[in-house]
Amino acid sequence: MDLLNQLRAMGLPVNPLAREAVGIDACITYYEHILEQRPALAYEIDGVVYKVSPVRDQQALGFVSRAPRWAMAHKFPAQEETTQIKAIEIQVGRTGALTPVARLEPVFVGGVTVSNATLHNAAEIERLDARVGDTVVVRRAGDVIPEVVSVVLAERKKGARRFKFPSECPVCNSTVAVDAGGIIRRCTGGLICSAQVKEAIKHFVSRRALDVEGMGEKLVDQLVEMTRIKSPADLFTLTRDELAALERMGSKSASNLIKALEKARSTTLARFLYALGIPQVGEATAQALADAFGGLDRLMEASVDRLEEVPDVGPIVAGEIVRFFKASHNRAVISDLRKRGVVWQEGLPTSAPAVEGYFSGKTVVITGTLPGMSRDQAKDWLMARGAKVTGSVSKKTDFLIAGEEAGSKLEKALALDIAVLDEDQMRAMGE
Repeated sequence: MDLLNQLRAMGLPVNPLAREAVGIDACITYYEHILEQRPALAYEIDGVVYKVSPVRDQQALGFVSRAPRWAMAHKFPAQEETTQIKAIEIQVGRTGALTPVARLEPVFVGGVTVSNATLHNAAEIERLDARVGDTVVVRRAGDVIPEVVSVVLAERKKGARRFKFPSECPVCNSTVAVDAGGIIRRCTGGLICSAQVKEAIKHFVSRRALDVEGMGEKLVDQLVEMTRIKSPADLFTLTRDELAALERMGSKSASNLIKALEKARSTTLARFLYALGIPQVGEATAQALADAFGGLDRLMEASVDRLEEVPDVGPIVAGEIVRFFKASHNRAVISDLRKRGVVWQEGLPTSAPAVEGYFSGKTVVITGTLPGMSRDQAKDWLMARGAKVTGSVSKKTDFLIAGEEAGSKLEKALALDIAVLDEDQMRAMGE
C-alpha cells in the first residue's frame, strides 16, 4: 500500500478504489462495496483481488507455478440476462467433438453483446431441455464464455421440439461416435473432415510432431482455404514456386520451408503416431505403442485386447485407436504419406524400454526451469534412456526432476516421499 501511495504522489495513475483491509470480514465488506459500485464504473471488472500488503511477506510466500501465494481473486457472480433461442447448430471442433451452440436473439450481457452461447454437450441439452424458440437465461461464464444457464419453461411455445443430435457429421457426413459415458459425440472423419483439417495439419507440423519449421498457423489456414492441402499428405506435394507466390512468402522463405518438409520426411514411429492426432494418444502413449508394436502395420491391425496390454492404454484409449485405424479415410491418408516419402525405422515389438539404464521403466515428472536444457530437451533425454515422462505427480512417480521456481509438483512429490533430483543429479544417474 505504501508503494501505491508513493506512485500516486509521483503523479502516476493508481486506481482510487484500492483500500487496505485487515481481516477476512473487512475483505468481504470491501468486496460487497465494490460489487454495489460495479454497474456505475466506467470499465468492466469481474471481481476484486486481495493481496498481502508488505512486499517482504510477498517475497517470503513466493509463487506456486505461475500464481502468487500472496494474492487471490474473489470473482463476482456472473451477470445474467434473458433472450430467445433462434436456432441450435452443431460445431465440429479440433478433435471432432460435436458441440451444440445456441444462436440467440442478441442480448447485452456483462459488457458485450452476445448472439451465440454454448450448450456444451448432449447431457447438458438433456438437463436444460433447451429447444428452438425457448426463452433462456444467459450468462458469461467467468465473464468470458457465454452459456445458457436455464430455460424459462413458463414462456415455452406449444409444439417446441426437442433437439436431436445428428448421427452423421454435419461437415463431412462421417459417422458420429458416442463415448462410453454417452456425453461426447465425435465425428469419426478424422483427417478428411474439413472442420478438423486445419487443426489436424497444425498439429501434424508442430514441434513435438513432425517439426516442420516455417509452417505457421496463418500459412496452414491460407493453404487449406485455397483447398491446396486437404490432408497432411498434401504438404509433401508443395513446390517452392507456388509457396513463393503466396502472400507474405518470399523466395528464401519458400526454399527454407521446402527444406524443412524434406527433413520432416524422416521421422520416428512414435513421432508419426503422435502427429496423426489419434484421440487420447499423446506423446507418452505414442512412444509406448511404438515400443510395444515396433511397426505401424502391426499396430493398425491390433485388437482392443492386444492394445490394452500396452502400459497405460486402457479400454477407452484402445477403442479410440481401433476406431481411428479402421476408418478407410485415415488409412488412405497414411498410405499417401508413405507414398510421398515419409519414413521411419521399424523394429521388432517389445515391451521393454529401448535403452537399459537407471531410468529404464521409471516414471519421471519434470518441473521448474532447468539451467542446462529446456523441458522438451530433458524429456527427450530421459525418454532416450527408457523413462516414461508424465505431466503430473502421483504415487506411481519414481522421480521428480526439479529446476528453479518449482511449485506445487515439488510440494506434492515431497509429501509423497518421491525422490527429487536436480539436473546435475539426473545427468549423473543417466550416464
